[in-house]
Amino acid sequence: MTAPARRIAIGVAGWLIVLVGIAAIPLPGPGWMLLYAGVKVLSSEFEWADRWLGPIELRALRGAAEAVETVPRVVMSSIFAVGIGAFGVLWIVGPDVPGWWPVDDDWWLAGGPWTGVTLLVSCVLAIALLVYSYRRFFGKPEAVAALSKEIDEADEEIKERLHHEQAKDKAKDKD
Repeated sequence: MTAPARRIAIGVAGWLIVLVGIAAIPLPGPGWMLLYAGVKVLSSEFEWADRWLGPIELRALRGAAEAVETVPRVVMSSIFAVGIGAFGVLWIVGPDVPGWWPVDDDWWLAGGPWTGVTLLVSCVLAIALLVYSYRRFFGKPEAVAALSKEIDEADEEIKERLHHEQAKDKAKDKD
């Protein structure tokens, strides 16, 4: 693959993951992780993306910490992950269309078995992230406090960098 083609492919893949991550931010957990993954892909070709990796990673970790902050959140996240896996199995097994199905039969379990496979992969990833988050953050307020401190420091660094860039732009405009 030529360098320009590689750059385009990485850009398209990275931005696609970023967009999915942004769409998933309101959901419990995966949004910031996907956003981080997308920016990580983009950072292999674009310098600006590399500068944003640290702050996005910290927010992804904060999302992971919040997902296991209380026992009810751990339980709900676990139920959600297992539910995704159950739907994946349903899609793979592909039972006949039930009599109560109100729309055209073609809409029953749309996408076929490959949709089930992607749901099972999502289930495994969700459980792995949940286990990681639980082991790293559950019942460890010092780990959450250290993460909060890192986020505050990263925010200050970004503000300073933006202020410096704005001052540099104003100096250019005067010349």
